Amino acid sequence: MTLIAISTLGIVLAVVLVLVVALACGGYVAMTKRARSDEGALQRELAEVEDALAQAHALDKGWERSTLEAAARAVAAERFGDAVSDLRLVQVIDRPGVDEDQAVFRCEDADGQEHRITLGRAGGVWGAA
Repeated sequence: MTLIAISTLGIVLAVVLVLVVALACGGYVAMTKRARSDEGALQRELAEVEDALAQAHALDKGWERSTLEAAARAVAAERFGDAVSDLRLVQVIDRPGVDEDQAVFRCEDADGQEHRITLGRAGGVWGAA
């Protein structure tokens, strides 16, 4: 009789152990799929936040956004042609003095490749650094 009780207890414990392992594996797979599906949205949101931060910093320093964008578009058109899209200000480098300032933009060309454009200021005029 005790042999049957031990066997039954062993079977019950084995089944519980298998269920716990199966649930843990299922939870891991579900979490991995969810993290991968959220990654693209997180990257887009991060890019938007970086853009907003760079814009806020530029405005705080009194830089005219339209002047910066016009200079960046001119440099991009010169380097990559007129088919440049998604121009984003991503970094503002405010060094002492006016002619040491820099602004970094990201853009995409017609082939979808991403490029960085660094502008510098010389004599109050923005151009390629």
